[in-house]
Amino acid sequence: MTIFLRNRRSWAAGTATALALASLAALAGTATPASASGRATASGPAATATASAPDPAAALKSASPAAFAAPAASAALTLPRPTGPYATGRDTLFLTDHERTDPWVPAAGARRLLVSLHYPARPGSGGDPAPYMPEAEARLMLAQRGLDDPEWPGLVAATRTSSRTDVRPAPGRFPLVLLSPGFGTPRATLTGLAEELASRGYVVATADHPYESTGTELPDGRVLTCAACDEVDAQPDDAGRRKVLAAVSAGRAADFSFLLDRLTGPRPAWRHARTIDARRVGMAGHSIGGNAAASTMAADRRVDAGVNMDGTFFDPVAARGLDGRPFLLLGTDPGHAPGAGDTSWDEGWARLDGFKRWLTVRDSGHFTFTDTPAIGEQLGIVDPDAPLSAARSTAITRAYVTAFFDRSLRGRPARLLEGPTPAHPEVLFQRP
Repeated sequence: MTIFLRNRRSWAAGTATALALASLAALAGTATPASASGRATASGPAATATASAPDPAAALKSASPAAFAAPAASAALTLPRPTGPYATGRDTLFLTDHERTDPWVPAAGARRLLVSLHYPARPGSGGDPAPYMPEAEARLMLAQRGLDDPEWPGLVAATRTSSRTDVRPAPGRFPLVLLSPGFGTPRATLTGLAEELASRGYVVATADHPYESTGTELPDGRVLTCAACDEVDAQPDDAGRRKVLAAVSAGRAADFSFLLDRLTGPRPAWRHARTIDARRVGMAGHSIGGNAAASTMAADRRVDAGVNMDGTFFDPVAARGLDGRPFLLLGTDPGHAPGAGDTSWDEGWARLDGFKRWLTVRDSGHFTFTDTPAIGEQLGIVDPDAPLSAARSTAITRAYVTAFFDRSLRGRPARLLEGPTPAHPEVLFQRP
């Protein structure tokens, strides 16, 4: 994938490391190399580490020599507004699992999670606008993608969301949806989807998995960088890289089982936990986070339905299936079409034993299902390999993920999942 950036100033961005990582794309049989990784140093108390390519199935694509000028400082970036009837609130939890040592940096001690909780809220009940992400995280994420304009981290970090902090939840109890981001990608990049689901009556818990992202800023200001990416890079061959990435997915299953305990157990960590209906739990993820949805369902019967958005099954779908629970595959076309580059979807499809759909989206790219298109368009980024507009990317992701969870967790009719529709001509129903 070649990324072009509009306007005038140019330089080479990450080309050498992109070539070094090109072999990772072969893990999924794709022709496109994985993204350039680079060493990025956070300011202040941030740690320094290699921020390597995310999910090599189709991950961050390499940035070619590019030219751009940052938009005017007054042109604030915004996420598309959610479309549901509820206002949305957001809380943040910092949790420690004292029964597990961090798998990537054992010297760090117990496994920790940062979690954003979006929830249906009472309108006008107070609170400040919820921030998008810390500037240190934005700087590391952009540097990993070869985008190092000094003004951009502040612009991305200040992206306007539709949620507010310290607002009262709407009355009632709501299904819970867990969200997991791609490998090397901060949880903030799934904010748009989280807000949409919350506006439609779901509590949404999006987790950052420490040492699996370009940067995770802790409450004390320290920034953890991607030790798991270094582990992938250190492997001598594709088999070794696959093994590490399978461990990433399986480890996230343990993270989410712990999170479910802390959200729905007898002494919940969240102040509004009473709003969660623990009998109705779904999970979705992007890239390796989508693999983690299946891994979590295999490990934890409490998760009733799952969605994989363009992620390779490095940790295969359980041979026994998922006990009849529903699962949605939503990916790029043709890269995730039957018999295309990622054969793990063909193998996984055969093992899924409940209601299932396999959808691919024409003109899409690996990050179509995240906030990247919306933010990228506002920064002037053009990707000729993924021409689907931000508006269409947002509409499709929201519509199909929401329809799937409405059907799976609420028992509502979902005609959108029955077959092609003129409203979404880019979406193809695959029937292998």
